[in-house]
Amino acid sequence: MNTPENFSSPQDPFPTASSNTPQTLLIDPNNPPWKLWAAALAWFSSIVFLWLVPQFCALPYIATHYRASGGPTKEILLSDKTFILILVAGFIPAHLLTLLLAWAIASRFGKFSAFKTLGFSWPANFGLWKSAATAVGLFLIAMAIIYKFGGQDTDLERILHSSRAAAIVTAFVAAATAPLVEEVIYRGLLYSALQRAAGVVAAIAIVAMTFAGLHVLQYWPNFGAIATISLLSVVLTLVRARTGRLLPCYIIHLVFNGIQSVIIVGEPYFRSLFQTPHPDAAPAVLHLLKLL
Repeated sequence: MNTPENFSSPQDPFPTASSNTPQTLLIDPNNPPWKLWAAALAWFSSIVFLWLVPQFCALPYIATHYRASGGPTKEILLSDKTFILILVAGFIPAHLLTLLLAWAIASRFGKFSAFKTLGFSWPANFGLWKSAATAVGLFLIAMAIIYKFGGQDTDLERILHSSRAAAIVTAFVAAATAPLVEEVIYRGLLYSALQRAAGVVAAIAIVAMTFAGLHVLQYWPNFGAIATISLLSVVLTLVRARTGRLLPCYIIHLVFNGIQSVIIVGEPYFRSLFQTPHPDAAPAVLHLLKLL
């Protein structure tokens, strides 16, 4: 199965500093040096950061740009391309704060290697190419689901359509920070603590539903996109349970989001390439460009 690495303290993942006898424990991502409440705190904080930090970033712009008008309405702000761009860019510092908190919990402020406690290494049975192939396969299934079921415009699509700059920043966040942050929080901190406290089956169910459920708000009411993110959530959590490692999950998530980011950045060029006088030309690609 998986080979644990050296940790410290035999039965208790929280060794006391007063212990006079140096003890050795195997580092096992399924027996992490944090408890469930700490993982839940990191999860809740990640949501709060995503909600508050972008708004704080936008406050100076609102204060200066709308000073004479006495304050903008929600409708005005949602039609302001600069405001939306600032909000999207605000996800970057929110993700960085989340990673800092996750590092503090996973490493106990530097006492352990966060990479080892989170399982950021390759298992013997699931390497780079298998992870990448899984991501590509999931993306092809996502294309079929979205083409078949489609759905209405989502908040994410409205952001992408607000301006070219917002689309590019969204693509950057989707590929550069979101996969790492989400995997560390959900399949790293939360899954590890849950499977120790409630068992593997309960951990898979709770983490998969929590991850998918949070994204339902982002993709509502596009049922095709909701089905896709639910499938991704289940597969990622099953891979984490099967391999005992976080790195394959991160690579799958990274490649999956990376393909979408390439499509977002290249959307104007792809659209002109695939749009022909025939309405049925490359339907799956056209629908994907519209809905992702």
